[in-house]
Amino acid sequence: MSRQARGAAACKAGLAAEDAAARLYAAAGAEVVARRWRRREGEIDLVVRREDALIFVEVKTGAHAREAVTPRQQARIAAAAARYIAETAAPDQTFRFDAAFVDSTGGVDVVENAFFTPW
Repeated sequence: MSRQARGAAACKAGLAAEDAAARLYAAAGAEVVARRWRRREGEIDLVVRREDALIFVEVKTGAHAREAVTPRQQARIAAAAARYIAETAAPDQTFRFDAAFVDSTGGVDVVENAFFTPW
């Protein structure tokens, strides 16, 4: 398989994983307000609103997905979340960071409050 084909397959798998995670949050009564929200600070896979809280969700697939949410990636997600809050939310908005791990069958395991920020 060519590099381009592998990239396209990974993109497709990522979209499918994000869809699976979004369905799980929606089934729990949450609203997905943004997907693949991107700024120069970084990208947020899903932004979800549940009651009065914003949830920034990092979606991962693959055998080593849990190891893939590194401190460096957490910092990029937090920076993007700060930008999202500055642009769209009330400054005192409650928020958290979740990680959603999607297996090859489409099963989703959500870790709430997967990481924290110093701010």
